[in-house]
Order: sequence, then C-alpha cells, then structure tokens
Amino acid sequence: AVVSTQSTGAFKMKRNPRKVKWTKAFRKSHGKELAIDSTFELEKKRNVPVKYNRELWQNTIHAMKRIQEIRSRRQNQFIKQRLKAGKKLELKDDEKEVNQHIHLIEPRVTEEEMYNAALNKTKEKLKEKQKVLEVESMDMD
Repeated sequence: AVVSTQSTGAFKMKRNPRKVKWTKAFRKSHGKELAIDSTFELEKKRNVPVKYNRELWQNTIHAMKRIQEIRSRRQNQFIKQRLKAGKKLELKDDEKEVNQHIHLIEPRVTEEEMYNAALNKTKEKLKEKQKVLEVESMDMD
C-alpha cells in the first residue's frame, strides 16, 4: 500500500493518530466524520471462502450500489447536522453586532412616512411661494 510521507513521518515520531488533526482517526474520534453506521459492516473482510454463485454475485453488486447510496445520503445528513450549530452561532454573532452598532443603521422608512414627508415639502414650497407673492404685491402697492 502507498503511504504518504506525512503519515510515515508521524508514525516514526510515534505520534498518536487520534491527536493529529489531519488523520481519519482524529476526525472520527472527535465526531467530525460518521464513525458508527451499519453501512460500514458490509465493508469488513470475510475470510470464509464461498463457492461461486452467479446470482449471489449479482445480488452482492446490486447491494453494494444501494449501500453506497445510503451511506452518501447519511454522510450528507450528518454534515448538514454538524453545520447547523455553526449557523446558529453565526446568527447569534450577527445579532450581537447589529445590536452593538444599531446607531449606524438608518431607521426603516415606510411608504406612508415617505408620502407625508413629500407632502410636507410641497406644502412648505407653496407657503414660500405665497410669502414671495405677498411681498411682491406689497412692494407694488
């Protein structure tokens, strides 16, 4: 079997694989990967010789494909479950940051408030025009 230089070096330095973060042993022992599952049982070696049977082989190959589908589905589900906790923490951090810097966020303006503001502006402009007209009419008198 081909073994990487990295793992060979770690083995020669007598490092415990469960403590080295990049190993499969670490990932499984710390709950980062799916470790206990019934689909792993079918991968084990069997040392008992079995007489060749075409039907048995076909069923075995069919079962292997089905088991692979099940395993991939379970692994995806496991990963999603692990990421949920991170999303909750991220959401909590975002909420905290918003609460700390709430003064930087402009208040939400509703359509009614925008309409009222525009109406007030036009009323003010009309009043200014009326004042200007009154002043001009007084100047003419």
